[in-house]
Amino acid sequence: MEIALLSFPSLKPPPSHPSLRPTAPFLRSSKPTFVSPKPPSYPSIRAAISRTKKEETVETVKSQLENCYLLAAVEYKGFTVKQFQELRRSLPDSSKLLVAKNTLVLKAIEGTPWEALKPCMKGMNAWLFVHTEEIPDALKPYRTFQREKKVENDFTGGVFEGKFYGPDDFKQLESMPTRAEIYAKLLGSLQSPAIGLVGTLQAPARDVVMVLKAYVKKLEEESGGN
Repeated sequence: MEIALLSFPSLKPPPSHPSLRPTAPFLRSSKPTFVSPKPPSYPSIRAAISRTKKEETVETVKSQLENCYLLAAVEYKGFTVKQFQELRRSLPDSSKLLVAKNTLVLKAIEGTPWEALKPCMKGMNAWLFVHTEEIPDALKPYRTFQREKKVENDFTGGVFEGKFYGPDDFKQLESMPTRAEIYAKLLGSLQSPAIGLVGTLQAPARDVVMVLKAYVKKLEEESGGN
């Protein structure tokens, strides 16, 4: 008797579970990313500070022009910080040295007699404010500083009584008579013959005005003392 062999299909292992990892980019898991909100745009703080500082500088110049008799520009380029500090310390209390941009100084003096200083509005300048009638004494410390420190920086110009004085004209300002000299000249004229007074009146107009002012003040003081 023949035995029939039954053939069974080969048993294959069950297919592995399909991968649960998404393949599509939009299905991939990723850590959430948070975008920080962009701060709102405000005007530049730096620009505001700069504008405020400029306004303060203009106001400082204007305040220095009060009771000012002479405003002179000094060439600033070439000064060291140490030299400039020493120069400031050498000046009398009646003088003030300020570093400011030409544009700001021009804005402060616009529409005033000091506007005659316009020819100096170039290059870098330091500004000397003289608050005394004794102009020669006010300029002398700078000349002394120039000589001792061998500094070549010179005056680039100045305004006195509404008139502009260039660098070559400063000798006129530096040779002006002092108050003591005016008094001495006045007393000498009063004690000398009439021709002495005539000689005084023939002096430059400004000297005459100053002599007369001094004489009037002397009379007022004498009358007040009595």
